[in-house]
Amino acid sequence: MSLFHGYETESFYDEMFEAPGTPRPHYQKLYTRLRDMSAEDFRKRTQLADRALIQQGITFAVYGDEKGTEKPFPFDLLPRIIPAREWEFLERGLKQRLTALNLFLHDIYHDQKILNDGVVPRELVVGAVNYRPQFRYADPPGGIYVHICGSDLIRDVDGTYRVLEDNLRTPSGVSYVLENRIILTRTFPSLFRDLAVRPVDHYTTQLLANLCELAPAGREANPNVVLLTPGVYNSAYFEHSFLAQQLGIELVEGRDLFCDDNIVYMKTTRGPQRVDVIYRRVDDDFLDPLTFRSDSVLGVSGLVNAYRAGNVALANSIGTGVADDKVIYAYVPRIIEYYLGEKALIQNVDTYLASNPQDYKYILENLDKLVVKAANESGGYGMLMGPQATQQKREEFAEQIKANPRNYIAQPLISLSRAPAFVENHCEGRHIDLRPYLLFGKESITLIPGALTRVALRKGSYVVNSSQGGGSKDTWVLANEPHPLSQTMGGMSQTMGEGTMMQSLPQSTNPNPTLEQGGAQ
Repeated sequence: MSLFHGYETESFYDEMFEAPGTPRPHYQKLYTRLRDMSAEDFRKRTQLADRALIQQGITFAVYGDEKGTEKPFPFDLLPRIIPAREWEFLERGLKQRLTALNLFLHDIYHDQKILNDGVVPRELVVGAVNYRPQFRYADPPGGIYVHICGSDLIRDVDGTYRVLEDNLRTPSGVSYVLENRIILTRTFPSLFRDLAVRPVDHYTTQLLANLCELAPAGREANPNVVLLTPGVYNSAYFEHSFLAQQLGIELVEGRDLFCDDNIVYMKTTRGPQRVDVIYRRVDDDFLDPLTFRSDSVLGVSGLVNAYRAGNVALANSIGTGVADDKVIYAYVPRIIEYYLGEKALIQNVDTYLASNPQDYKYILENLDKLVVKAANESGGYGMLMGPQATQQKREEFAEQIKANPRNYIAQPLISLSRAPAFVENHCEGRHIDLRPYLLFGKESITLIPGALTRVALRKGSYVVNSSQGGGSKDTWVLANEPHPLSQTMGGMSQTMGEGTMMQSLPQSTNPNPTLEQGGAQ
């Protein structure tokens, strides 16, 4: 029986099918190759991918299991395909958005023109949890605040792309983009033969080049770049170790660094070594106990002074979290128009602010129809799916909103687009989103031609976060060339035969590599 036998698109926008049995043009070749494959053959490939994930330590813990069972990070082998023209539109829209947000951050930490002009209410910015008044008039290298951005996109029932939120602090998940591609090319290489799929493996090369550009004056020739992690118990530790390895830089914890005379040093067996650039995966609050949380043991005492003195660069900069506050998100279309004089190419989802008296009343009266989110939570936490919640849960959220209106927004429940996912012995539609990754360098903005497609693997669920039972897919961006592009990793073509097992990377000790929570997105 065909993998797609009985597949129903229902009332949702389906990424693969225009109608049952009728694939969209850019999926036609993939559909033809998969149509007659047996469920048993596909399952074997899925098991092969799962073994590869386990070998590399890409697993997550089953909480509440006394045996400490771990499962492979959920990966659905059916890729999501985005045609070239569609991607070009997304690229323009995302670059426009990131350009405007960087201008916004520079403004609110300097002249505050947008606040003085009343385009964004001053109290919403200066009252934001992640606004850092300590950094007024501080100038990051090149004037860039957000070096790495991962905005979340969805498609509504009409197939229109919309931005759901922006991740501008320490966005995570790009390691799964790279790993998903490696696994799929090695376990299912025949899928790539008919389509010109753009490679993604140059991401780390571009990222390292951008990081090196940030080096302080006089240190440009051979800058020392490190990746600062909270440690092995962080949910994204696998990604931290993977990226450090791919970038060829040291993976360090706060205890590995110290400051002397406003210069950051790394402890080594050969003595102190100066650090020039820190790719940090530690949230602002924990970066420096002398400036932020005094009880933090994750950061480095004196790091903020070294940063302000221009002796070390941070990516992303301190204070960027105010721009991905879900309340500020509602103003991004106005921000784009204010700084760029352009309409937003990719629109937001309609958003109600509980801090607005009129919206406040509407939210409380319609909790059964809305999705309510806390302003600075991530990973699917601090959220109410009103239409699917119990009356008791809605009442509890109503009290939270009343206690702190500034901290909540609400949006209508969007019928997220769906894509086929392999379930037992056939394919069923599952809701998905899209997280592309942009790198903001001194000369240009680079968008990796691929993305993290997250999948709500639970039937009927709209929550795609890995911490809430979600998984991921490989995302294929098609090139305009008529012939397939070779898939490469580290400069070596993936030419293995069907079913070849991946070579293991060093094992991770990470017990739960879901996307990061609470400021580590």
